[in-house]
Amino acid sequence: MSHYKIIKTVVLTEKSSDAMENSNKYTFKVAPTANKIEIATAIEKVFNVKVASVNTMNYTGKKKRQRTAQAGKKADWKKAIVTLKSGEIINLY
Repeated sequence: MSHYKIIKTVVLTEKSSDAMENSNKYTFKVAPTANKIEIATAIEKVFNVKVASVNTMNYTGKKKRQRTAQAGKKADWKKAIVTLKSGEIINLY
């Protein structure tokens, strides 16, 4: 799998911004089939940094319903919190 297909987007929230500044942790939305080793190598190749650890969480998509009787569901997704080694920085802005 390509490195750019593993990393979908960066999750920028207030909580993740605090983690970036204080703990050197970056949050990404990643492919649901990717494992921790694939995520770590993709981050290292794309951003040219050294990864210390990767934590992942699977999220189920929320159920949504229109005014009609048809019910739908948003897609399931996976979040990865990547901790970089000390001195490493990813410039996202």
